Amino acid sequence: MVLPLTVEEYQIAQLYMVAKKSKESTKGGEGIEIIKNEPFDNEKGKGQYTEKIIYLANSLPRFAAAILPSSALMIEEKAWNAYPYCKTEYSCPFFGEKLVLSIESMHLPGRGEVENALKCDAETLKQRHIDFIDIANDQPKEYIKDEDPKIFKSTKTDRGPLDDPKWREKVEPVMTCYKLVHAEFKYWGFQTKVENVIQDTGVRDVLLKAHRALFCWIDEWFGLTIEDIRKIEEETKAELAKKLEENKTGNK
Repeated sequence: MVLPLTVEEYQIAQLYMVAKKSKESTKGGEGIEIIKNEPFDNEKGKGQYTEKIIYLANSLPRFAAAILPSSALMIEEKAWNAYPYCKTEYSCPFFGEKLVLSIESMHLPGRGEVENALKCDAETLKQRHIDFIDIANDQPKEYIKDEDPKIFKSTKTDRGPLDDPKWREKVEPVMTCYKLVHAEFKYWGFQTKVENVIQDTGVRDVLLKAHRALFCWIDEWFGLTIEDIRKIEEETKAELAKKLEENKTGNK
């Protein structure tokens, strides 16, 4: 996924986008609870570790939410951000080890020229399917006009609109997000269909919508420091906890 940013800018942009999207999605009994947000230094590297619970009650059909146990209505997210490398793992208590989803990311300058940015082994390369996400020309399942890079122009950076079909070949500055997505659903008869849904809707469409917003919010995050971001993250954590508690109280 090519973006009209520097690698250094993206670090701030991505963290800002995650905080803002978390607040937008927390309402009406569902949303995100931040359990941990702390530095780490171990065999995975050195960076920031986050642990979250994502509540899905209103994202499912009403009859499904009514009959499924609470453990099926939440996703646990663990992320190790050792930028420019990041790894995120998702799990669902209801499915246990039968559902596996992990995303590894590497962020590098350029227009996607690096063939094996995440240093995959020969077997992984053999199975790999490459998908290029274009934040301007690919259409998300839900269109938001204010988050359309084809019509947005930044007042702070003078970047955009990305209305040239070949913008990825011409834009400066430029960087690429390389992502390796591993999805596995170990239920016979449902495996391929569910894995395809995870890749298409659960990953690709989410990444597309998030990065369209990330670019169109550039005037909000441009110029912020990592210290500013950590303050925003702490405020977001407190705000989300308050919203979720209010939702629980209101549903009693």
